[in-house]
Amino acid sequence: MSKIDRYVLSQLLLLFGFFSLVLVAVFWINQAVILFDRLISDGQSALVFLEFTALGLPKLITTVLPISAFAASVYVTNRMNNESELTVMQATGTGPFRLARPVFVFGVIVFFMASVLNHFLLPLALQQLSEREAEISQNATSRLLTEGAFLHPSPAVTFYAREIAEDGVLRDVFLSDRRKPDEGVIYTAAEAYLIRNQNITTLIMVDGMAQRLSTQTNRLATANFRDFSFDISALTRNNRTQNLLARNMLTPQLFTPWDTLAEQTNQRPGEFAEEFHARFAEPVFCIVAAMIGFTTLLVGGYSRFGVWREVAIAFGLLLLIDGARSTMQNPVRDDARLWPLLYLPVIVGALLCVGMMWYVARPKRLRRRRQPEQEQPA
Repeated sequence: MSKIDRYVLSQLLLLFGFFSLVLVAVFWINQAVILFDRLISDGQSALVFLEFTALGLPKLITTVLPISAFAASVYVTNRMNNESELTVMQATGTGPFRLARPVFVFGVIVFFMASVLNHFLLPLALQQLSEREAEISQNATSRLLTEGAFLHPSPAVTFYAREIAEDGVLRDVFLSDRRKPDEGVIYTAAEAYLIRNQNITTLIMVDGMAQRLSTQTNRLATANFRDFSFDISALTRNNRTQNLLARNMLTPQLFTPWDTLAEQTNQRPGEFAEEFHARFAEPVFCIVAAMIGFTTLLVGGYSRFGVWREVAIAFGLLLLIDGARSTMQNPVRDDARLWPLLYLPVIVGALLCVGMMWYVARPKRLRRRRQPEQEQPA
């Protein structure tokens, strides 16, 4: 690469790092607020919150990469245009395809970053995240033993313990079970104990009362008990097949015939086809995003009124292509044979960039053709 190419590439990478850092921070804060409220309300520690946010970073970075590549390309191209650097390069005979070379190399670098994330880091993070969610959901102590607070281990279950002794005894327990639509049951007990036997978790309540309300007859039945066992395994069990989801598998694992994977995981073959080919199409979209930002501003040229119109057009094109990518996902999930549709938006975006660069180079060719015609009569 020449010095000018290295200069442009260094500017692109510098701005790309800046925009990526800012966008990841913005998305992370927005997601962390929701995650913090959910985990802390379930009685989890700050370390668990940090672990979950760290495991969610690969997904955030994957989302941000094409946006950052586009923003860096637009910013650098606009600055070089305002400082007449592009004008000088074009005056020396440098064509648009030659000007686009450092931008294309920059897009390829981002492509490799996105490929590593999509094929390895992101599936590993999602798999680890699923395992940690399963462990936390099976840990009855972390889900139930929070004294002095009403907890909801399930949407239709409410649990409360006034005090938790040092030996693990729960005092003044309240448990509301509304999972059956035709009746609701409230259990109150002076003491309770949690007992775990392999995958079965049982809540033993002592000296309490059960109140059962039938919504069909509006009748309330009460019963006192000395001891009563309540199986809460369903409240703390998570589906272990989450680790077998297509998004949690490494790309080499997806080379297995999709019909076989569908039988093993109760998923559609199209879901594996969409996940497999999306991991190749999404990194290529990073190259297209960078090139769209460059070529659209190159077509607009220099203007004393700024390039806001060209930036808006480039951003609109980026949204259209990205929206088309999202639209193609559902047909592929329904029919795995339609997987080529996932590459169609990227191909259209690449052809659009080539067409804009050809349009910029066309006036020069026309002027060169007119010069011999003007010399002949003389």
